[in-house]
Amino acid sequence: MKIRQLGTSGLEVSELGFGCMGLSHGYGPATNEKDAIAIIQKAYESGITFFDTAEVYGQGANEQLLGKALHGVRDKVIIATKFGFKNGRNTDGLNSRPERIRQVAENSLRYLQTDYIDLFYQHRVDPDVPIEDVAGTVKDLIAEGKVRHFGMSEAGVQSIRRAHAVQPVAALQSEYSMFWREPEKEIIPLLEELGIGFVPFSPLGKGFLTGKMNAETEFDKTDWRNVMPRFSKENREANQSIVDLVIKIAGEHNATPAQIALAWLLAQKPWIVPIPGTTKMARLEENIGGAYITLSNNDLVNINKALDSINLHGERYPASLAGLQGR
Repeated sequence: MKIRQLGTSGLEVSELGFGCMGLSHGYGPATNEKDAIAIIQKAYESGITFFDTAEVYGQGANEQLLGKALHGVRDKVIIATKFGFKNGRNTDGLNSRPERIRQVAENSLRYLQTDYIDLFYQHRVDPDVPIEDVAGTVKDLIAEGKVRHFGMSEAGVQSIRRAHAVQPVAALQSEYSMFWREPEKEIIPLLEELGIGFVPFSPLGKGFLTGKMNAETEFDKTDWRNVMPRFSKENREANQSIVDLVIKIAGEHNATPAQIALAWLLAQKPWIVPIPGTTKMARLEENIGGAYITLSNNDLVNINKALDSINLHGERYPASLAGLQGR
């Protein structure tokens, strides 16, 4: 697998990363430890060197899993984790006070069985803590050798600019896919201006772009797509046109819809590194195949023209989870 550089930070990673969240959190019951470790190790053996986790993915459970899986190859991988929620739960509100950031860093170092964090993201911007204080705290952690790079997640233009002025931001992680193109308006131009890498999460539209889901799909009761407006039965039915489009393009390239969705993202900018996640070996292999599909300029023009003509229905998050929106 090819290597990409996240902006001008010097941070080099595989062109596809692996999002570990779903192994412990968010999409139904946690995967058993043996199977979860096996899929993380398979991802590494397949050329993936960039692994994404967070305190909030099971209050450290996901970090512990990743620490066990990658302990023997720690110097050969890039591990990203995140701080920013009270008590390590995204239902308890935000907390990016300096003392909390330090507490999370120490916990993460222990859980990950490492003495440094490659990329430490603020999970969400905390309106009660000046972003300069957040960036300054991470700057201090970098000076102490506990962190190597600073990242932000779902941050808005002004927050990114202010943070970057204190401590250069190596990467922004936000949702971006054919199913959510909002970052194209202001965020991507800003990242290009400042030399910041972009790490799209949910690059497969939380599974919708795989073509394996429709209006009749039923989610596990613990799957948070149950409360996301865009995943209501009515909205899935209304948004089927984008799935039909991706299926059509996949057929033209002898690929799967998921592979086309990932290839499209990789073609947008050379400093974009998607982090698809999965709990299944077959899906991992399928996703990796997306890195080997090349879409021509003509393909991209036609795809974007078709995407522009589709009016998608439903908000990303319900009002009750407003704190997960970018600021």
